[in-house]
Amino acid sequence: MSSRLLALALALAPLACQIPPATGEPPAEVSYTEKRAPCADRSGLRHLYFGDLHSHTRLSWDAYGYDTRATPAEALAFARGAGAVRLGPLGADGRGTREVRLERPLDFAAISDHAEFVGETLLCTTPGSAAYDRYPCVAFRQGGDKAVTPWGTRLIQPDGNERDLDLCGAGAADCKAAAGSGWSELRAAVEAADDKSAACRFTAFPAYEYTATPSVTNLHRNVIFRNAVVPPLPITYYEQPKPHALHAELARQCLDAGTGCDALVIPHNANWSNGTLFPAEMPGATLEEQRAAAALRARLEPVGEFMQHKGDSECSNGFGDPSEAACGFEKLRSPPFEDCGEGSGYGGVKDLGCLSRRDFLRGVLLHGLVAEPRLGLNVYRLGVIGSTDTHNGTPGLVEEKGFQGHVGFVDDTALKRLGDGTTTHSGLPANNPGGLAAVWAIERSRDAIFEAIRRRETYSTSGPRIEVRFFGGYRYSAGLCASDDLVPAGYRGGVPMGGVLEPRPAGVGAPRFLLEARSDQGAPGKRGMPLQAAQIIKGWVGADGKGRFKVFEVAGDSKNGASVDAACAPIGAGADRLCAEWQDPEFDPALRAFYYARVIENPSCRWTTWDCASLPAASRPAICDTLPRTVQERALTSPIWYAP
Repeated sequence: MSSRLLALALALAPLACQIPPATGEPPAEVSYTEKRAPCADRSGLRHLYFGDLHSHTRLSWDAYGYDTRATPAEALAFARGAGAVRLGPLGADGRGTREVRLERPLDFAAISDHAEFVGETLLCTTPGSAAYDRYPCVAFRQGGDKAVTPWGTRLIQPDGNERDLDLCGAGAADCKAAAGSGWSELRAAVEAADDKSAACRFTAFPAYEYTATPSVTNLHRNVIFRNAVVPPLPITYYEQPKPHALHAELARQCLDAGTGCDALVIPHNANWSNGTLFPAEMPGATLEEQRAAAALRARLEPVGEFMQHKGDSECSNGFGDPSEAACGFEKLRSPPFEDCGEGSGYGGVKDLGCLSRRDFLRGVLLHGLVAEPRLGLNVYRLGVIGSTDTHNGTPGLVEEKGFQGHVGFVDDTALKRLGDGTTTHSGLPANNPGGLAAVWAIERSRDAIFEAIRRRETYSTSGPRIEVRFFGGYRYSAGLCASDDLVPAGYRGGVPMGGVLEPRPAGVGAPRFLLEARSDQGAPGKRGMPLQAAQIIKGWVGADGKGRFKVFEVAGDSKNGASVDAACAPIGAGADRLCAEWQDPEFDPALRAFYYARVIENPSCRWTTWDCASLPAASRPAICDTLPRTVQERALTSPIWYAP
């Protein structure tokens, strides 16, 4: 900052603290991009909505290969509680042999089928198609790994790959035409499910998954569109094998096309990426090229998916920091492991290679602070969501008890789910039921929920519907936890989760934070678990330019001794509500920082415990004697950032 600008800032700073607090609640305004009725139930103080933005149906080649036959329309009906889905294995009639329904409907959902191979899948499974009798299709219809692996290996080439012309025909015309048919089917199902009346019962988004897996590392992203105006075909790994090229093409075909198209891109499974999903820099690019790519990435990627059925990606022990029990939650890999350091590796999709701090939320957020001076912006100012990544066409199916698996006939029985073939390097069976995306939005419409995700007023849960509010600011009076004014005051005096604190007024000390959490109230006749503790995690960049973090427990007691008995009934005290008014005791106004909240339930039985108990003692696999009995479900908020 120049001396003139610094002098001006110092002169204006005293005026900032003379500004009286704002009054009233935020306006209940939504910028509609499509013709619809405003929702009758709307609020400037925001409503809480739960959804799943990551699920697969029969249009995904791997889901189909493992006997998933649910269509996008059936999956969306399942998500809104209006229909059942039949799961593999298939019976003699070609239908699934297990039926499931969603006990608690979602508020919103997206079907994010792998865009790669949609055309190939339809060609190979539609009798009479141009490719139905060609060898690749005959092999694909055998199902299982014989179907899934050969196609999946086409996605691991470092620079993308060409389509299989033996299957797709000259110029891949047959596959592209079939992909267009699948894209049309998905869009039609989404428009039929999305409620544009004033009742706003359910919201559905057009979406797809971009499935780049170079060198067996995970660069996957879900592309979520705001409305029905979308590109004619999804932009896939075939067309754009580099994520920054995907961003540029989405900007060209959608955001900057002047058609009304708008999109968000949600990276997921950093825990599989060997440090590549959130890279430290772009090798071979000039600083100006890196800054341009960072600006576009920040524009398109406001949130990341850090909880799903392939594990939690908040934090991990094993990087030399003090061990933290909460960082052992649902990990695919436990220490010891190779640390990528500032570099990256390969093989993560197979749980191989090194792990990077940037494979976890804390490391990503810290790197954003560290790189900000060089790039001129914080490219990793990321919010947080969760989802399932189910490959069964069952968005939102996240209950631990009665977990049916997420991968067709691969994990359709308790013995298969507990079997050696699904065990990771951590010693735990690989999958968990997955998470949910929680969004504070003005109303239950596409535009309102999309806007809330873009401003990062979001959080993730590992399945339960825990309610969390998190605010930060300089204008909060004491006693708000005991006041009905907490939420209005939170907006009046500061910013909600996902926000950036206003410039610190002169003469004011550390920012204050308000954190309120309420336990999941459960389904009818089924009570949710009490809350154990609420924590605020601070990350900052020290004067030496290195990132650091610290955990502050601000409400409840993580050592309350709660547990479960032999029948999985809860034991011990917990809370229906936790609330804290907290001020950072170690605040340094010269250092960039972020703060996010983590709310943890009392222990409850993990799905593996229920599965082991469902088997006769003589049939239980040996792993049942070594698995942890309990899990501590949780919510994780988007951060609030402080900049000097």
